[in-house]
Amino acid sequence: MTYTTESPAKDAINRASTGLFAFGYQKIAKKAFFAMKPDYAHASMIDFCRQAARVRPLMWMLREMLDYTDPILESTVMGVPFLNPFGLTAGLDKDCDLPVVLDAAGFGFETIGSTTSRPCAGNPRPWFHRLPQYRSMVVHAGLANDGSEKVIRRAEKAWTQCETMRVSVSLARTNDRLCGDLDEGIEDYCTSMRRAVGRTDMIEINVSCPNTMAGEPFTDDPANLDLLFDALDEIDRSQPVLVKLPLNKSWKEMSALLDVLAAHDVQAVSLSNLQKDRTGLDVPESWKGGLSGGPCRDENDRLIAQVYKEYGDRFIISGIGGVFTPEDAYRKIRNGASLIQFVSSLMYLGPQNIAVLKRGLAELLRRDGFSSVTEAVGVDVDM
Repeated sequence: MTYTTESPAKDAINRASTGLFAFGYQKIAKKAFFAMKPDYAHASMIDFCRQAARVRPLMWMLREMLDYTDPILESTVMGVPFLNPFGLTAGLDKDCDLPVVLDAAGFGFETIGSTTSRPCAGNPRPWFHRLPQYRSMVVHAGLANDGSEKVIRRAEKAWTQCETMRVSVSLARTNDRLCGDLDEGIEDYCTSMRRAVGRTDMIEINVSCPNTMAGEPFTDDPANLDLLFDALDEIDRSQPVLVKLPLNKSWKEMSALLDVLAAHDVQAVSLSNLQKDRTGLDVPESWKGGLSGGPCRDENDRLIAQVYKEYGDRFIISGIGGVFTPEDAYRKIRNGASLIQFVSSLMYLGPQNIAVLKRGLAELLRRDGFSSVTEAVGVDVDM
Protein backbone atom coordinates (compact mmCIF):
# COMPACT_ATOMS: atom_id res chain seq x y z
CA MET A 1 0.00 0.00 0.00
CA THR A 2 1.23 3.47 -0.88
CA TYR A 3 0.40 5.83 1.96
CA THR A 4 -1.14 9.19 1.14
CA THR A 5 1.82 10.85 2.82
CA GLU A 6 4.23 9.08 0.45
CA SER A 7 2.56 10.30 -2.73
CA PRO A 8 2.29 14.03 -3.48
CA ALA A 9 -0.38 13.28 -6.07
CA LYS A 10 -2.52 11.23 -3.67
CA ASP A 11 -2.05 13.85 -0.97
CA ALA A 12 -3.17 16.65 -3.28
CA ILE A 13 -6.20 14.64 -4.44
CA ASN A 14 -7.16 13.88 -0.85
CA ARG A 15 -6.90 17.52 0.22
CA ALA A 16 -8.92 18.75 -2.74
CA SER A 17 -11.52 15.99 -2.46
CA THR A 18 -12.00 16.55 1.25
CA GLY A 19 -12.63 20.23 0.65
CA LEU A 20 -14.99 19.47 -2.23
CA PHE A 21 -16.97 16.97 -0.15
CA ALA A 22 -17.16 19.44 2.74
CA PHE A 23 -18.49 22.18 0.47
CA GLY A 24 -21.01 19.86 -1.16
CA TYR A 25 -22.24 18.50 2.13
CA GLN A 26 -22.66 21.89 3.81
CA LYS A 27 -24.23 23.62 0.81
CA ILE A 28 -26.36 20.83 -0.63
CA ALA A 29 -26.65 17.49 1.18
CA LYS A 30 -26.92 18.81 4.72
CA LYS A 31 -29.58 21.32 3.73
CA ALA A 32 -31.56 18.54 2.07
CA PHE A 33 -31.24 16.21 5.06
CA PHE A 34 -32.06 18.92 7.56
CA ALA A 35 -35.18 19.82 5.59
CA MET A 36 -36.47 16.33 6.41
CA LYS A 37 -37.66 15.15 9.77
CA PRO A 38 -34.74 13.45 11.54
CA ASP A 39 -36.23 9.95 11.49
CA TYR A 40 -36.89 10.16 7.75
CA ALA A 41 -33.47 11.68 7.06
CA HIS A 42 -31.81 8.85 8.98
CA ALA A 43 -33.69 6.20 7.00
CA SER A 44 -32.95 7.98 3.72
CA MET A 45 -29.24 8.15 4.49
CA ILE A 46 -29.10 4.43 5.33
CA ASP A 47 -30.97 3.56 2.14
CA PHE A 48 -28.70 5.79 0.00
CA CYS A 49 -25.56 4.16 1.44
CA ARG A 50 -27.03 0.70 0.95
CA GLN A 51 -27.62 1.43 -2.72
CA ALA A 52 -24.30 3.22 -3.25
CA ALA A 53 -22.39 0.27 -1.81
CA ARG A 54 -23.49 -1.83 -4.76
CA VAL A 55 -21.78 0.48 -7.26
CA ARG A 56 -18.18 -0.70 -7.21
CA PRO A 57 -16.74 2.13 -9.34
CA LEU A 58 -18.30 4.61 -6.93
CA MET A 59 -16.73 2.87 -3.94
CA TRP A 60 -13.36 2.82 -5.71
CA MET A 61 -13.68 6.54 -6.37
CA LEU A 62 -14.66 7.21 -2.75
CA ARG A 63 -11.56 5.38 -1.52
CA GLU A 64 -9.28 7.17 -3.95
CA MET A 65 -10.68 10.56 -2.97
CA LEU A 66 -11.19 10.35 0.79
CA ASP A 67 -9.07 7.60 2.32
CA TYR A 68 -6.18 9.43 3.97
CA THR A 69 -3.54 6.89 5.06
CA ASP A 70 -0.48 7.53 7.20
CA PRO A 71 1.73 5.02 9.05
CA ILE A 72 1.75 7.21 12.16
CA LEU A 73 -1.96 6.37 12.63
CA GLU A 74 -1.45 2.60 12.67
CA SER A 75 -1.59 0.64 15.90
CA THR A 76 -2.27 -2.82 17.26
CA VAL A 77 -4.85 -2.79 20.04
CA MET A 78 -5.97 -5.94 21.87
CA GLY A 79 -4.11 -7.92 19.23
CA VAL A 80 -6.13 -6.32 16.40
CA PRO A 81 -4.25 -4.22 13.82
CA PHE A 82 -5.89 -0.89 12.96
CA LEU A 83 -4.92 1.38 10.07
CA ASN A 84 -6.23 4.28 12.14
CA PRO A 85 -7.96 4.64 15.53
CA PHE A 86 -11.24 6.10 14.26
CA GLY A 87 -14.48 4.11 14.30
CA LEU A 88 -18.20 4.59 13.92
CA THR A 89 -19.88 4.02 17.26
CA ALA A 90 -22.92 1.77 17.65
CA GLY A 91 -26.34 3.31 17.19
CA LEU A 92 -26.21 4.48 13.59
CA ASP A 93 -25.70 1.27 11.62
CA LYS A 94 -28.13 -0.89 13.55
CA ASP A 95 -28.62 -3.56 10.88
CA CYS A 96 -25.20 -3.61 9.20
CA ASP A 97 -25.94 -1.57 6.08
CA LEU A 98 -22.86 0.69 6.04
CA PRO A 99 -19.61 -1.36 6.15
CA VAL A 100 -18.82 -1.13 2.43
CA VAL A 101 -19.19 2.66 2.38
CA LEU A 102 -17.33 3.19 5.66
CA ASP A 103 -14.50 0.90 4.53
CA ALA A 104 -14.12 2.87 1.30
CA ALA A 105 -14.24 6.20 3.17
CA GLY A 106 -11.31 5.12 5.34
CA PHE A 107 -12.74 4.28 8.75
CA GLY A 108 -10.43 2.25 10.96
CA PHE A 109 -13.31 0.23 12.35
CA GLU A 110 -17.07 0.16 12.75
CA THR A 111 -19.24 -0.96 15.64
CA ILE A 112 -22.41 -2.48 14.19
CA GLY A 113 -25.63 -2.52 16.20
CA SER A 114 -26.43 -2.61 18.97
CA THR A 115 -28.20 -5.83 18.07
CA THR A 116 -30.33 -8.03 20.29
CA SER A 117 -31.24 -11.71 20.48
CA ARG A 118 -34.76 -11.06 19.16
CA PRO A 119 -35.72 -8.63 16.39
CA CYS A 120 -36.74 -5.40 18.07
CA ALA A 121 -39.08 -2.70 16.78
CA GLY A 122 -37.65 -0.09 19.12
CA ASN A 123 -39.45 2.70 20.91
CA PRO A 124 -42.41 4.64 19.52
CA ARG A 125 -41.33 7.31 17.05
CA PRO A 126 -39.92 9.87 16.78
CA TRP A 127 -36.53 8.36 17.58
CA PHE A 128 -34.43 11.46 16.92
CA HIS A 129 -34.50 15.20 17.52
CA ARG A 130 -31.79 17.58 16.33
CA LEU A 131 -30.03 20.02 18.63
CA PRO A 132 -27.78 21.91 16.20
CA GLN A 133 -26.86 24.56 18.77
CA TYR A 134 -25.12 21.81 20.73
CA ARG A 135 -24.08 19.63 17.78
CA SER A 136 -26.18 16.91 19.31
CA MET A 137 -29.12 14.60 18.76
CA VAL A 138 -31.70 13.42 21.24
CA VAL A 139 -31.75 9.67 20.64
CA HIS A 140 -34.61 7.42 21.70
CA ALA A 141 -34.50 4.57 19.18
CA GLY A 142 -34.67 1.85 21.83
CA LEU A 143 -32.38 -0.67 20.14
CA ALA A 144 -34.46 -1.14 16.99
CA ASN A 145 -32.77 -3.83 14.90
CA ASP A 146 -33.35 -6.97 12.85
CA GLY A 147 -32.10 -9.31 15.57
CA SER A 148 -28.64 -10.70 16.16
CA GLU A 149 -29.12 -13.83 14.07
CA LYS A 150 -29.45 -11.73 10.91
CA VAL A 151 -27.24 -8.80 11.91
CA ILE A 152 -24.28 -10.94 12.99
CA ARG A 153 -24.51 -12.92 9.74
CA ARG A 154 -24.18 -9.62 7.86
CA ALA A 155 -21.37 -8.48 10.16
CA GLU A 156 -19.46 -11.66 9.43
CA LYS A 157 -19.79 -11.03 5.70
CA ALA A 158 -18.51 -7.49 6.20
CA TRP A 159 -15.64 -8.77 8.33
CA THR A 160 -14.51 -11.13 5.57
CA GLN A 161 -14.97 -8.65 2.73
CA CYS A 162 -13.81 -5.26 4.06
CA GLU A 163 -10.48 -4.26 2.54
CA THR A 164 -9.01 -2.41 5.53
CA MET A 165 -11.70 -1.65 8.11
CA ARG A 166 -12.09 -3.74 11.27
CA VAL A 167 -15.55 -4.87 12.34
CA SER A 168 -17.04 -4.96 15.82
CA VAL A 169 -20.57 -5.93 16.78
CA SER A 170 -22.38 -4.45 19.78
CA LEU A 171 -24.70 -6.77 21.71
CA ALA A 172 -27.53 -5.51 23.93
CA ARG A 173 -30.59 -6.86 25.69
CA THR A 174 -33.78 -7.00 23.63
CA ASN A 175 -36.09 -4.09 24.33
CA ASP A 176 -39.59 -5.57 24.08
CA ARG A 177 -42.48 -6.79 26.20
CA LEU A 178 -40.97 -10.26 26.44
CA CYS A 179 -38.29 -8.93 28.79
CA GLY A 180 -38.39 -10.87 32.01
CA ASP A 181 -36.27 -11.18 35.12
CA LEU A 182 -32.51 -10.87 35.45
CA ASP A 183 -31.92 -14.46 34.35
CA GLU A 184 -33.89 -13.83 31.17
CA GLY A 185 -31.77 -10.76 30.47
CA ILE A 186 -28.55 -12.71 30.99
CA GLU A 187 -29.67 -15.43 28.61
CA ASP A 188 -30.61 -12.76 26.06
CA TYR A 189 -27.00 -11.52 26.03
CA CYS A 190 -25.63 -15.08 25.99
CA THR A 191 -27.73 -15.99 22.97
CA SER A 192 -26.25 -13.14 20.96
CA MET A 193 -22.75 -13.82 22.27
CA ARG A 194 -22.92 -17.45 21.11
CA ARG A 195 -23.95 -16.21 17.67
CA ALA A 196 -21.07 -13.70 17.53
CA VAL A 197 -18.21 -16.02 18.49
CA GLY A 198 -15.47 -16.04 15.86
CA ARG A 199 -17.40 -13.90 13.38
CA THR A 200 -15.99 -10.37 13.87
CA ASP A 201 -12.78 -8.67 15.00
CA MET A 202 -14.32 -7.53 18.30
CA ILE A 203 -17.47 -7.81 20.41
CA GLU A 204 -18.93 -4.96 22.43
CA ILE A 205 -21.36 -5.66 25.28
CA ASN A 206 -23.71 -2.70 25.67
CA VAL A 207 -25.06 -2.68 29.22
CA SER A 208 -25.89 1.01 29.27
CA CYS A 209 -28.58 1.81 26.71
CA PRO A 210 -30.69 4.49 28.45
CA ASN A 211 -33.79 4.05 26.29
CA THR A 212 -35.25 0.65 27.19
CA MET A 213 -38.25 -0.57 29.17
CA ALA A 214 -36.05 -2.94 31.20
CA GLY A 215 -33.81 -0.09 32.36
CA GLU A 216 -30.13 -0.66 33.15
CA PRO A 217 -30.05 -3.44 35.75
CA PHE A 218 -26.49 -4.44 34.91
CA THR A 219 -25.07 -1.03 35.73
CA ASP A 220 -27.48 -0.18 38.54
CA ASP A 221 -26.02 -3.01 40.66
CA PRO A 222 -22.45 -4.37 40.30
CA ALA A 223 -23.67 -7.76 41.53
CA ASN A 224 -25.92 -8.03 38.48
CA LEU A 225 -23.01 -7.16 36.20
CA ASP A 226 -20.98 -9.88 37.89
CA LEU A 227 -23.71 -12.45 37.22
CA LEU A 228 -23.89 -11.42 33.57
CA PHE A 229 -20.17 -11.86 33.01
CA ASP A 230 -20.06 -15.08 34.97
CA ALA A 231 -22.37 -16.40 32.26
CA LEU A 232 -20.60 -14.72 29.34
CA ASP A 233 -17.23 -16.04 30.51
CA GLU A 234 -18.54 -19.56 30.02
CA ILE A 235 -18.78 -18.88 26.28
CA ASP A 236 -15.45 -19.58 24.62
CA ARG A 237 -14.44 -16.86 22.17
CA SER A 238 -11.31 -15.58 20.51
CA GLN A 239 -12.35 -11.95 19.97
CA PRO A 240 -11.49 -9.21 22.46
CA VAL A 241 -14.51 -7.93 24.39
CA LEU A 242 -15.34 -4.31 25.12
CA VAL A 243 -18.05 -3.20 27.55
CA LYS A 244 -19.98 -0.01 26.85
CA LEU A 245 -20.59 1.85 30.11
CA PRO A 246 -22.81 4.80 31.03
CA LEU A 247 -21.63 8.38 31.31
CA ASN A 248 -23.63 9.62 34.28
CA LYS A 249 -22.23 7.71 37.23
CA SER A 250 -20.32 8.90 40.25
CA TRP A 251 -16.74 7.69 40.39
CA LYS A 252 -17.64 5.42 43.29
CA GLU A 253 -20.34 3.78 41.18
CA MET A 254 -18.14 3.58 38.09
CA SER A 255 -15.17 2.09 39.90
CA ALA A 256 -17.42 -0.59 41.40
CA LEU A 257 -18.47 -1.60 37.88
CA LEU A 258 -14.88 -1.56 36.66
CA ASP A 259 -13.76 -3.71 39.60
CA VAL A 260 -16.32 -6.32 38.55
CA LEU A 261 -15.22 -6.25 34.91
CA ALA A 262 -11.58 -6.52 35.92
CA ALA A 263 -12.32 -9.95 37.37
CA HIS A 264 -13.72 -11.20 34.07
CA ASP A 265 -12.67 -11.90 30.49
CA VAL A 266 -12.99 -8.28 29.38
CA GLN A 267 -10.25 -6.47 27.49
CA ALA A 268 -11.61 -2.95 27.06
CA VAL A 269 -14.26 -0.42 27.98
CA SER A 270 -16.16 1.89 25.63
CA LEU A 271 -16.59 5.25 27.35
CA SER A 272 -19.30 6.12 27.11
CA ASN A 273 -23.00 6.02 26.27
CA LEU A 274 -25.39 8.94 25.79
CA GLN A 275 -25.59 11.97 28.06
CA LYS A 276 -28.64 11.90 30.34
CA ASP A 277 -27.98 15.16 32.21
CA ARG A 278 -29.71 18.11 30.52
CA THR A 279 -28.69 20.69 33.10
CA GLY A 280 -28.16 24.07 31.46
CA LEU A 281 -29.34 22.82 28.07
CA ASP A 282 -32.42 24.05 26.23
CA VAL A 283 -34.04 20.70 25.45
CA PRO A 284 -37.84 20.23 25.48
CA GLU A 285 -38.93 17.87 28.24
CA SER A 286 -41.18 16.04 25.79
CA TRP A 287 -38.15 14.94 23.77
CA LYS A 288 -37.33 11.58 25.30
CA GLY A 289 -33.88 10.05 25.11
CA GLY A 290 -30.19 10.59 25.69
CA LEU A 291 -28.02 13.25 24.10
CA SER A 292 -25.20 12.52 21.67
CA GLY A 293 -22.26 14.62 20.53
CA GLY A 294 -21.30 17.93 22.10
CA PRO A 295 -23.00 17.56 25.52
CA CYS A 296 -21.01 14.38 26.14
CA ARG A 297 -17.54 15.74 25.43
CA ASP A 298 -16.19 17.32 28.60
CA GLU A 299 -17.60 14.80 31.04
CA ASN A 300 -16.44 12.00 28.79
CA ASP A 301 -12.90 13.41 28.59
CA ARG A 302 -12.71 13.53 32.38
CA LEU A 303 -14.03 9.99 32.69
CA ILE A 304 -11.47 8.65 30.21
CA ALA A 305 -8.65 10.26 32.17
CA GLN A 306 -9.91 8.90 35.50
CA VAL A 307 -10.38 5.38 34.17
CA TYR A 308 -6.94 5.45 32.55
CA LYS A 309 -5.35 6.66 35.77
CA GLU A 310 -6.94 3.95 37.91
CA TYR A 311 -7.34 1.08 35.43
CA GLY A 312 -5.03 1.88 32.52
CA ASP A 313 -2.92 -1.20 33.21
CA ARG A 314 -6.04 -3.40 33.00
CA PHE A 315 -8.34 -2.01 30.29
CA ILE A 316 -7.93 -0.56 26.84
CA ILE A 317 -10.18 2.49 26.48
CA SER A 318 -12.30 3.35 23.46
CA GLY A 319 -13.35 6.99 23.76
CA ILE A 320 -16.78 8.14 22.57
CA GLY A 321 -18.50 11.50 22.78
CA GLY A 322 -18.16 14.90 21.14
CA VAL A 323 -15.49 14.17 18.53
CA PHE A 324 -15.76 16.82 15.81
CA THR A 325 -12.17 17.98 15.33
CA PRO A 326 -8.72 16.39 15.38
CA GLU A 327 -8.12 18.23 18.63
CA ASP A 328 -11.15 16.53 20.19
CA ALA A 329 -9.76 13.13 19.26
CA TYR A 330 -6.22 13.99 20.33
CA ARG A 331 -7.41 15.12 23.76
CA LYS A 332 -9.12 11.77 24.33
CA ILE A 333 -5.98 9.93 23.25
CA ARG A 334 -3.77 11.99 25.54
CA ASN A 335 -6.29 11.28 28.32
CA GLY A 336 -5.95 7.53 27.79
CA ALA A 337 -8.08 6.38 24.83
CA SER A 338 -6.45 4.01 22.33
CA LEU A 339 -9.47 4.04 20.01
CA ILE A 340 -11.88 6.85 19.13
CA GLN A 341 -15.53 6.46 18.13
CA PHE A 342 -17.95 9.08 16.85
CA VAL A 343 -21.22 9.53 14.99
CA SER A 344 -22.70 13.03 15.44
CA SER A 345 -19.97 14.75 13.42
CA LEU A 346 -21.02 12.75 10.35
CA MET A 347 -24.39 14.48 10.48
CA TYR A 348 -23.18 17.97 11.34
CA LEU A 349 -19.93 18.10 9.35
CA GLY A 350 -20.28 15.41 6.69
CA PRO A 351 -18.74 12.04 5.77
CA GLN A 352 -15.45 13.63 4.67
CA ASN A 353 -14.75 14.49 8.31
CA ILE A 354 -13.10 11.09 8.73
CA ALA A 355 -10.32 12.33 6.42
CA VAL A 356 -10.10 15.62 8.33
CA LEU A 357 -9.78 13.75 11.63
CA LYS A 358 -7.07 11.42 10.37
CA ARG A 359 -4.96 14.09 8.69
CA GLY A 360 -5.31 16.45 11.62
CA LEU A 361 -4.42 13.80 14.20
CA ALA A 362 -1.32 12.80 12.23
CA GLU A 363 -0.21 16.44 12.17
CA LEU A 364 -0.76 16.83 15.91
CA LEU A 365 1.17 13.66 16.70
CA ARG A 366 4.15 14.78 14.60
CA ARG A 367 4.01 18.30 16.03
CA ASP A 368 4.46 16.88 19.51
CA GLY A 369 7.20 14.43 18.59
CA PHE A 370 5.24 11.17 18.66
CA SER A 371 5.84 8.43 16.11
CA SER A 372 2.55 6.61 16.74
CA VAL A 373 -0.86 6.93 18.35
CA THR A 374 0.20 4.44 21.02
CA GLU A 375 3.00 6.71 22.21
CA ALA A 376 0.50 9.50 22.93
CA VAL A 377 -2.03 7.42 24.86
CA GLY A 378 -2.39 8.76 28.40
CA VAL A 379 0.51 11.23 28.33
CA ASP A 380 -1.58 13.95 30.00
CA VAL A 381 -2.63 11.75 32.91
CA ASP A 382 -0.67 12.07 36.13
CA MET A 383 -0.16 8.47 37.23
